[in-house]
Amino acid sequence: MSANTVAVTDKSFENDVLKAEGPVLVDFWAEWCGPCKMIAPALEDIGSEFKGRVTVAKVNIDENPEVPTRYAVRGIPTLIVFKDGKPVAQKTGALPKSQLRAWVESSI
Repeated sequence: MSANTVAVTDKSFENDVLKAEGPVLVDFWAEWCGPCKMIAPALEDIGSEFKGRVTVAKVNIDENPEVPTRYAVRGIPTLIVFKDGKPVAQKTGALPKSQLRAWVESSI
């Protein structure tokens, strides 16, 4: 992870996402996923652009199977915006950075 994204695990999800102050954009991804790698730089940029307004968190589904199962993640990348501990918006698949930015802006 980098300065603009936070690695989240099954164990840390409750504190890092559900009890977080402010909205959290969770990226469910895997190392072997090409589209996940494609959007990673855009998510880094969004993490920087929205710093202080939204936290960008990444959950590796291979290492952390509980949380993706709880939120019915069927394909990756899946992005879910959480506010006040509840999912409020969800997208599956790779999108261009401009569309990701607009979606995050409208979701927070």
